[in-house]
Amino acid sequence: MTYTKSRVRTPHGRADWKLPVPVVVTCADTACGLMTPPHAACRHCGTLRGAEVPSRA
Repeated sequence: MTYTKSRVRTPHGRADWKLPVPVVVTCADTACGLMTPPHAACRHCGTLRGAEVPSRA
């Protein structure tokens, strides 16, 4: 006897669930070069598009 899925359970398989790949870019500061999320200041050197971002107090 073989197991078969019912018609209700067939489209609910989890084989195609995939996590999205995180998007990262290289820091614009040539001395830093770490991977950082786009549209965000670098956590290491604090630059955004090559300009220094003031820190929040």
